[in-house]
Amino acid sequence: MTDDIAAQLARVEAEEADVVLPRFDVTDAWTLGTRMREAAADRRLPIVIGITLGEARVFHTALPGSSADNDGWLDRKTRVARRYGRSSFGVGLSFRVAGRDFDTDGRLDTTQYAAHGGVFPITIEGVGVVGTVGVSGLPQAEDHAFVVEHLRAWQADAASGR
Repeated sequence: MTDDIAAQLARVEAEEADVVLPRFDVTDAWTLGTRMREAAADRRLPIVIGITLGEARVFHTALPGSSADNDGWLDRKTRVARRYGRSSFGVGLSFRVAGRDFDTDGRLDTTQYAAHGGVFPITIEGVGVVGTVGVSGLPQAEDHAFVVEHLRAWQADAASGR
């Protein structure tokens, strides 16, 4: 099982290194968030979606089947991504690979922080992490994959000038 977790972590670390954007602002947040919402609605996913820039929440939506609990999870995962400057899934996997438990070994208030998949840093080339994009409502690996799918599509569009 540790090998599976290590392989997952390696994949997530590669995603964190690869998904770097040339720019991202509040208008981009609205466009990306809207695209994510449309995709989630088409797939009938019961999720909440949130995008932050700095400390500001610049996009938020909830789809049918999601609840206030999903908002709470999204907030806690967002705090982890901000604090560590990497994906909430990657942080949780890093603890597990090291044989540690984030909830006890992270020394953070678990009512405020959750190292579960679903929130990814928005990293700008030459600048660093400027915000986060995340979802909550699916199993953590699926939350993470949905976000990465859409960030990669956004990155490809930005590279092609769209």
